This record gives sequence, C-alpha cells and structure tokens, in this order.
Amino acid sequence: MSTTEELIASAEAHSAPTYHPLPVVVATADGAWMTDVEGRRYLDLLAGYSALNFGHGNRRLIEAAKAQLERVTLTSRAFHHDRFAEFCARLAELCGMEMVLPMNTGAEAVESAVKTARKWGYRVKGVPEGRAKVVVAGNNFHGRTTTIISFSTDSEARADFGPYTPGFEIVPYGDLTAMRAAVTENTVAVLLEPIQGEAGVLVPPAGYLAGVRELTRERNVLFVADEIQSGLGRTGRTFACEHEGVVPDMYVLGKALGGGVVPVSAVVSSSEVLGVFRPGEHGSTFGGNPLACAVALEVIAMLRSGEYQRRATELGEHLHRELGQLAGSGRITQVRGRGLWAGIDIDPAYGTGREISEKLMDRGVLVKDTHGSTVRIAPPLVISKEDLDWGLAQLRGVLGLGA
Repeated sequence: MSTTEELIASAEAHSAPTYHPLPVVVATADGAWMTDVEGRRYLDLLAGYSALNFGHGNRRLIEAAKAQLERVTLTSRAFHHDRFAEFCARLAELCGMEMVLPMNTGAEAVESAVKTARKWGYRVKGVPEGRAKVVVAGNNFHGRTTTIISFSTDSEARADFGPYTPGFEIVPYGDLTAMRAAVTENTVAVLLEPIQGEAGVLVPPAGYLAGVRELTRERNVLFVADEIQSGLGRTGRTFACEHEGVVPDMYVLGKALGGGVVPVSAVVSSSEVLGVFRPGEHGSTFGGNPLACAVALEVIAMLRSGEYQRRATELGEHLHRELGQLAGSGRITQVRGRGLWAGIDIDPAYGTGREISEKLMDRGVLVKDTHGSTVRIAPPLVISKEDLDWGLAQLRGVLGLGA
C-alpha cells in the first residue's frame, strides 16, 4: 500500500491545484471517525461541509444504495423511472412546497434557482426582457461556476475568471436597510444563505430573515434560501429558516440530501414558480437518477423522524456552552453558529486557522479553516457526546488550555 506521502505527491502531480487539503489520506470511515492509509484514526468534525450529516457509511443509506444498484442506476430524463415520482413528492412535502427540480451538485442547484427566478420574473412578474436583477449578500458562498463567482466578493474566487455575468446586486449580509434600497421593480429574487457557512458560520441578526421575507412579499420578489450547508438538520431544524419562522419561496438543497453517498441537489418551490419551465428549457442527464432518488428518499425518511434535528439541538447546545467557555480564555476571540455548527475565530497570537487545523490533525481531529483565522466545526449529527467532548479537549490542548 502506498504511504500518505506517496499518495499526496501523486495527487499533486496529476490533479489541478484547486484545493489545499490537510496532509491526511483517508482510506476508510465509519460514523464520525475516519482512518488513514497508515491506520491512524481521526474524529471528523467537518462532515464534508454538511454533506455527511448522517455520518460516514450510514447503514440505512448504504443499504438503500446497494438495493438500488442491483436494479437500475440511470435512465436519463428521456424516460421515467419508478423512484422519481416518490422522490419529488416526498421532498416537496418535507419542504411544504409543490414541485421539485432535481440536479446533482449544489452549484447546479443554485444555477437552476437563478434561471428559475429570471424565467419567473419575465413570464409572471412582467420584468422587461434582459432586465432581471437578483440581490445577493456580501461574503456569500453559493458555488464556483462562472455565473456564481460573478456575484462573489471573494477575490480568490473571482480573480482571472472574468468577464462576469451581469444581473446581480450585492449588499452587506444582515443589513435590511441596504436590502430594501437594492430591491427595485426589476428585482426578481433575493438569494441568501440563512447562515453563511464558508464566510465563517455567520448568523444574521435576529429578525433579518423575517424582514427579508416581509420585504420580498411586499415587493413581489422571490425569496430564495440556499440551505445547501445550513439545511437538513444541521442547525437543529430541518431548515435554518425555521429558526425565524420563515418559509421562503424557493429552497436550494444539496450536500446532505445525498447522504454523503451520491451527489443529489434540488430546487424546491411552488407550481407557480417551477411551473414556468417547458420541456427542453432546462435539465440534467444525471439529475433525479434512480440511485440518487433511492438514497435521497431514505434521507427524507430519516429527517421526518425528527431524531437528527433533536440531536443537533441537544449536542449543539452543549457544543456552544463549551466553546463559550473557551472564548472567555482569550485564545478564541469569537464563537458563532447554531446547532452542531460553529465558526471559531482564533486569536492570531496563537496561530492561523490553518495552523490550528494542522495541530488538531496531529491530535487526531479533522476540521477546516476559512478566511485566515477561522476554524469551522460541523461534526456528523450522529456523533456521540463523548466523542465530541474528546474533540473539544484536543482543541483546548492545541490552544494551551490543557487536554
């Protein structure tokens, strides 16, 4: 078997350098734990950016996938298959909506949501052709396609990829006054993350999402909630919008919808909104494939039990109590988040986010840094309290507060 160093060297020689992963090579995983090629075990406190909400190798999801693998995996959308109707119906029901537009990745779903909003704006709202505007928030992360990075404020995501797609206006996240000023008669949608994940798990001010909901209703604008990272149990509710009693016009879903087994994403909305499409105007060969539907149906069934939302709430309260005590140490300057999701700002005197992540890796804990000094914690929702506490003890040790 090749060593960690050999595999990393080979990957760096043959793959485009679009990521800067931690120097660990995972070979197997189960629940909240991963094992590398040398047999070292690591506690996963990232969960694939919420794609692994239900843990690695979840038996219900693996069995659902295996059963479907023996039947049929792909038909393309040229034909119907026997898992599609139930998937769409159950996902629409989970969201309290009527229609589903299935895709594969989160970025595809965001692109689909933008296309949907523009189409709705022209066909239903009556915006003049070519004038549709979508309002987004600064520090957003919705994906890395050419259109999506056109409305990013991250210079690393944007640099050297122009010319950029027009039709977007960026306002500060959490600023309802700026949002109100940006919405015009040609605005077709407001696209927001209820909690900004890549930006460092930024939670908006109380009342912000409800204010956006009120504004969009008042101005006949679609409220599009990107719940790709924040949704499907992560924050203690099925959707993060629920914490403010908000139901958007459109959900954008991905990551955990595929259970960490297959890529599954979707736009979910009303028949008035998604009904604007006609055959041939949008699609995906793999979107809504039988294997994806089988796995996603099991995910939906698991979410309907409420078990995972309860775990995220209970363990999340414990996580934030513990992190709050660390914040008082001075090593951590700020802690943000909701449920089993936290962004931790490290005092630069104790290291960068990358350095802290590497030190935690050496202690058997895997997290990921973002924006210099921030470390994100987002364990699988199946993690035990004992394992979570052990991981937090390693963080205390790295920060010089005792293990």
